[in-house]
Amino acid sequence: MAAGEKIKAKIKKNLPVRGPQAPTIKELMRWYCLNTNTHGCRRIVVSRGRLRRLLWILFTLTAVALIFWQCALLISSFYTVSVSIKVHFQKLDFPAVTICNINPYRYSAVRDLLAELEQETRGSLKTLFGFSEITSRKRREAESWSSARKGTGSKFLNLIPLLAFDKGETSKARDFRTGRKRKVSGRIIHTASDVVHVYESKGLVGFQLCSNDTSSCAVYTFTSGVNAIREWYKLHYMNIMAQVSLEKKINMSYSAEELLVTCFFDGESCDARNFTRFHHPMYGNCYTFNNRQNETILSTSMGGSEYGLQVILYLNEEEYNPFLVSSTGAKVIVHRQYEYPFIEDVGTEIETAMATSIGMHLTESFKLSEPYSRCTEDWNGVLITNIYNATYSLQICLHSCFQAKMVEKCGCAQFSQPLPQGANYCNYRQHPNWMYCYYELHQAFVWGELGCQSVCKEACSFKEWTLTTSLAQWPSEVSEKWLLSVLTWDQGQIKKKLNKTDLAKLLIFYKDLNQRSIVESPANSIEMLLSNIGGQLGLWMSCSIVCIIEIIEVFFIDSLSIVARHQWHKAKEWWARRQASPCPEAPPSPQGQDNLGLNMDDDLPTFTSALCLPPAPAAQVPGTPPPRYNTLRLERTFSRQLTGTEVPAES
Repeated sequence: MAAGEKIKAKIKKNLPVRGPQAPTIKELMRWYCLNTNTHGCRRIVVSRGRLRRLLWILFTLTAVALIFWQCALLISSFYTVSVSIKVHFQKLDFPAVTICNINPYRYSAVRDLLAELEQETRGSLKTLFGFSEITSRKRREAESWSSARKGTGSKFLNLIPLLAFDKGETSKARDFRTGRKRKVSGRIIHTASDVVHVYESKGLVGFQLCSNDTSSCAVYTFTSGVNAIREWYKLHYMNIMAQVSLEKKINMSYSAEELLVTCFFDGESCDARNFTRFHHPMYGNCYTFNNRQNETILSTSMGGSEYGLQVILYLNEEEYNPFLVSSTGAKVIVHRQYEYPFIEDVGTEIETAMATSIGMHLTESFKLSEPYSRCTEDWNGVLITNIYNATYSLQICLHSCFQAKMVEKCGCAQFSQPLPQGANYCNYRQHPNWMYCYYELHQAFVWGELGCQSVCKEACSFKEWTLTTSLAQWPSEVSEKWLLSVLTWDQGQIKKKLNKTDLAKLLIFYKDLNQRSIVESPANSIEMLLSNIGGQLGLWMSCSIVCIIEIIEVFFIDSLSIVARHQWHKAKEWWARRQASPCPEAPPSPQGQDNLGLNMDDDLPTFTSALCLPPAPAAQVPGTPPPRYNTLRLERTFSRQLTGTEVPAES
């Protein structure tokens, strides 16, 4: 080897091993600890004594654990939000106000459709409570319940039997149709509790529903006979009205001119033309004020009852269905212009012969979407078909999901919700036992078994009006006479004198023009997160981003390079052994020869073939001993050359 190569090899040998040039992982870790900028790792190697090394190992691992803990807290806090509340004093847009009569259809218009159902309901009440007739209203005085019962069958009671259970008895019940007791099969579900087979101390009233093949039945019981009769009547009512066309139902309900007697907004007169009709399956014709007509939204510049909406409603109590509704009044809901009014869920009831004042406070909320919260806008990420012609809300999603499950499981749509495309409303002619399917599905929906609660998300932005309601008697006794006379004259199409029990006054207004905005914003930004993590690394390990890159290089790139190099060498050796030519087999030993390593008949083995010969067994003693080669050695007679006897070398 040349002198320059020797010096180069010596210098290379004395230099420290670096990176993937290290032969083993242990050498790589030693090189890293000696050359890294993190002090703890270096002290593990250079410290003398086992105790000091153990202490530095403990300190270093503790610091690393604290870094991971603090960084995890920082990362988790990155997904939190801070809430800021702002109050604005400005001119506010007036919300949309939807008003519905509690009674959906005029009784005189639907009496023929519900005549048989009403007769069986009266007969059931007579069987259970002994009622004989109604004399409270002139239009019903001529219809005694006994005559209504005469000559009629029990079509509705056969479809859904009404049952009365005595105290503590569940196996037998008295049938309303026959008045006799009979055995009851199927589950007993008490609607006042989430637990099955829970009974009160008094008797129960309920009805029985069965599946299409009548293989499974369920009895839904109520502690109050009023609730049981009304629920039973409501099921048959939906069956009948589901078969009536929408145009006919609109004509049977109340018109805007009939419902609205007077109207004022922000000190100016308004009338039925400022209201938009909206037909609800369970409340009939409803009317919405300020529903973005002509792409304009009304606003108010002052707070107080004089600058809001004031209407007087004519509810006509004599046209109320006695079994469908049990109270007199109207329902009102405040909502956004593009929002669907869920009257049945969040509507506020107003009374007759009363002035109902509703003061409003507006709160506007804005939430952050993924990854901060599970909210959405415009149905993004929600795999549910919107059956409402309105913007997204959690209620719309839940109702749409239930209606889709209803069509899927029961083959028809539920009457109180909008009709999906390509589906029909449930009725007992096309779907005789849909009621059982509906109750089972509704129970599963309430318990969260349909998955609608997990699929639907909250809306990221919404407006909420906080309502404060107050009541006052209206009209007063001193003003009742003249006021009712003037209102009767205003309503020329009404052919009778108005009664205060048929009227209700409604005032809706902003209490003040304070708009409260609740806005969510990220608690930490990317810059704050990186700076906080850098501070933790510097505090516990005196480490910077360069050290992080160094750790990634050594512990991942270099370590993987060493492992890959070792595996490559092993693979090359294995492949070389596999590609090597096999050695020739040793010839069989002749009979009678005990030494397997010798074969006198063949040629002497070469060096290569001799290496491939199988070794002789260790326990076997050869029959022919090897020759003593020491006897062939020539020994000198004299151990050393005598003086003067040397042979001169040839020149």
